[in-house]
Amino acid sequence: MPATASNVVHLSFPSRAQSRDARRAALLEGFAQRRRDPGDVFWLKENAEVLNIFECTGQRLTEEALASHRAVYDSLEQRLGFFPQYYRFFLSICLDLEDLGMPGSKGDALVDWACAQGLAQAELSDLQRAESRRLMLRRGRDPFGTSEELTERLHAFIARSATFVMPNKKAAYELTHILFYLSEYGRKTPQLPPQVKESLNFAGTLAYLECNADLLAEICVALRHAGLAVPQLWDDWLVRETHGFAVQGGEGAAAQDDYHEYLVSNWALATAGHDTFLHTIPEGTPQFHARPGRAGPLRRMSHCLLSLEGARSGDWHHMRERMFAALESDAQIAHLRAAEASCTDFHDFFAGFARTNMVLRAS
Repeated sequence: MPATASNVVHLSFPSRAQSRDARRAALLEGFAQRRRDPGDVFWLKENAEVLNIFECTGQRLTEEALASHRAVYDSLEQRLGFFPQYYRFFLSICLDLEDLGMPGSKGDALVDWACAQGLAQAELSDLQRAESRRLMLRRGRDPFGTSEELTERLHAFIARSATFVMPNKKAAYELTHILFYLSEYGRKTPQLPPQVKESLNFAGTLAYLECNADLLAEICVALRHAGLAVPQLWDDWLVRETHGFAVQGGEGAAAQDDYHEYLVSNWALATAGHDTFLHTIPEGTPQFHARPGRAGPLRRMSHCLLSLEGARSGDWHHMRERMFAALESDAQIAHLRAAEASCTDFHDFFAGFARTNMVLRAS
């Protein structure tokens, strides 16, 4: 594979004094008790994410690791009753804790209550409805009955591959989350429209060209949940980027950091069969920082195409030298060459990315 700037890796190997179980316990304790207050909605988001990844990848947790969430688990009824607008967070945390081994069986009652309150019917978007359905089905309740209308609308969205050939992070993340819900987080291979493969390949190529490890990790997970192949290039790059994280211990509440990228990158590694969460978790407030200095070729490619106006072409062979000439560094050139050689549907991706069929003429 061609060399890229991401070949420079700053590895942080686990301490011999911190075992695999100890690392996982320290990571959960960091999210449960150190980074944020449980009354903060961002606490709900972070803890729902880390517990979900641990649950759906079959991580082995000790009683000690789960103990850091005991107080929150014990108060879930009161919290959900006062903050029903956050019911998806509360249900997710409850069900994951129980499925990871927390003693208790509140999940059935909480799902029943959420159904009785009609909370899923208060959702505005199909994505949120799909998440709600997925959560409640874990305890045998479907808030939308046997209707397939929601699934049909989700299929229509993810099958429109033209959506994912242009930078649109919101749409790309919705694509991945729809695949998570429809596949029950990898527990089944869903029946999907054939165009979904192209949608995921286009979104992944964009993420790789942007050096967006957070999004690319989710796309790799979604591809595997859909029963589709992941380019080896993407897997290898994510391994290097994940190992390049710096995990540090800070003071007080967590500042803005790259915790989500750290979690989903390890999730992607787990679905690829790698060992995960190898970094030592330090004392204090754990903070997660991605390797700095990533600058992919995507922005320069886009600027070049825009400057060409009507002269641009969607034919990669015709535009190839112009694209390479527009890049700022050898690292960007190497990154684009790697994408050209390894990203599935690359020529079709570029034909859409060039947007030659969308040129508007001034009247």
